[in-house]
Amino acid sequence: MDFKQYEEIAARVRVDIVKAVHKAGSGHPGGSLSAADIVTALYFKEMNIDPENPHMEGRDKFILSKGHAGPVQYAALAERGYFPVEELWSLRKLGSRFQGHPNRDKVPGIEMSTGSLGQGFAVSVGMAMAAKMDGSKSRTYVLLGDGELQEGLIWEAAMAAAHYKLDNLCAIVDWNGLQIDGKNDDVMTVKPIDEKFRAFGFNVLVIDGHNFEEIFAAFDAARECKGKPTVIVAKTNKGRGVSFMEDNPGWHGKAPSEDEAKQAVAELGGEW
Repeated sequence: MDFKQYEEIAARVRVDIVKAVHKAGSGHPGGSLSAADIVTALYFKEMNIDPENPHMEGRDKFILSKGHAGPVQYAALAERGYFPVEELWSLRKLGSRFQGHPNRDKVPGIEMSTGSLGQGFAVSVGMAMAAKMDGSKSRTYVLLGDGELQEGLIWEAAMAAAHYKLDNLCAIVDWNGLQIDGKNDDVMTVKPIDEKFRAFGFNVLVIDGHNFEEIFAAFDAARECKGKPTVIVAKTNKGRGVSFMEDNPGWHGKAPSEDEAKQAVAELGGEW
């Protein structure tokens, strides 16, 4: 596929996010929309996975450490064929397998139940280490929120990843600059993200997280790097693709009304 086709898939993922969160009446659209391009690239090109066999031996694994952005992972899995897209409309409803945060025991394709910030990254380090010990070619990918970097557990895990030379681990930071209480820089600055990870022994790549050419080039470079883990610092826009949500921290954890959802879907090129 060419870059345009990946952009079209990401647009569908964003439409699914908006619809699901609207129908749920709650959820986290902002950080889900910002990560849609990265997650699309992972599920539709980068990772060795099989929707027909979610537990395939030797598969690559993706951990959504910023678990509140579950809608982006659910939407990508649905578009990839793990389950029908229409099932997403049960998000957060009583009895639904699509809970507010991913649950590995209920949804095919989910490798870890996440939500407590920092823990997903720590577990991804363990998964990458286990793959090394097993002699597996499996790679582990983990998506972090920039506000999540305020968790001390992140840096303990980073230290371990570098110490054990986990070159089969690729972390991605969704650097949209915002969190639930406002700007990262106002709450507790996480800058300089690149220099911090470099000091911890990571191979560091800084990219535009909405540019598929840069995203795929970064994943290629991560696979080629030997002897150390890689972190891709991806600059993104919270609420990407929806005019009234973009770069607005108020949409971190709020569902759009029907009129707002219809406008968002139209702006994303979808159909209501």
